[in-house]
Amino acid sequence: MNDVLKKIGDIGLVPVIVIDDADLAVPAAKALIDGGLEIMEITMRTEQGITAIKKVKEAYPDMLIGAGTVLTIEKAKESVDAGAEFIVSPGLNLELVEWCQNKKVAITPGVVTPTEIQQALKFDLTILKFFPANVFGGIKGCEALYGPYRMVKFIPTGGVSKENLADFANKPYIHAIGGGWLCKPADINTENFGKITRIVKESIDILLGFELAHIGINTNSEEESLAAAKMFSDAFGFNLKKGNSSNFSGTGIEVNKSKGPGTMGHVAIKTNSITRAVYYLGKKGYKVDWSTRKGTEQKTVAVYLENEIGDFAAHLLQK
Repeated sequence: MNDVLKKIGDIGLVPVIVIDDADLAVPAAKALIDGGLEIMEITMRTEQGITAIKKVKEAYPDMLIGAGTVLTIEKAKESVDAGAEFIVSPGLNLELVEWCQNKKVAITPGVVTPTEIQQALKFDLTILKFFPANVFGGIKGCEALYGPYRMVKFIPTGGVSKENLADFANKPYIHAIGGGWLCKPADINTENFGKITRIVKESIDILLGFELAHIGINTNSEEESLAAAKMFSDAFGFNLKKGNSSNFSGTGIEVNKSKGPGTMGHVAIKTNSITRAVYYLGKKGYKVDWSTRKGTEQKTVAVYLENEIGDFAAHLLQK
């Protein structure tokens, strides 16, 4: 997969931004960065788009910038010359696709039908924008198309909001989610950058969907494990479930039959996407130990962090 497209998938959210005043593009970018997003899709819906790309790229060279609503090859060329690293078109313009591929520029064209997907596959495009998502079934539309096209992933845009983001966040066929709710023109134009930062933080939380799955307690033997699990169940009325390597009291307490990872035990955290969780945790300085991975390189279902937290190992679980 193209490195730019991979990074878009890791980030998982693509702010679709309309700039009316190019001088406000840089502070808008800073608001996104402060919230935790280092990506912008600056649309060509206004004459300020190209200048905005230039200004943001000069101010924040590491910001991943795309040009959206690109309708022509000429506008794609202008965008790339200004610093855009990926091109987004609302529909499937095959001439535009061919130009981008010849220039080795990532492109995610819009599709909504099987016929358009078939055409895109002829160009080896497997990451496709689904637009306008709300008009063509939202998550149900993406799921229906994924049925026969398992090699394709979508970036739904149009009608996605903070309120329905969770519907898209844990689906294997959703590469990323795009939308204007992350950085609304009204908030940019009124310089309400604090609101943009807050919405971005809240959206990332929804995207990752971290939840406590269970706490694992280390013991020295099968007898100790069963005795502890029975005590939890007796005290609190949780169902006792015996297992091969551990016993559970309810779903939240696991008692290991031997010393497992972690000095005291482990804490398991569920997430909508381990891949995205690893990306965002990495930004905070938390690394994972890939030697503990369960699953495959294509689909990781569990992995431990490198370091303990409060004498407990921590591992991520795919929802």
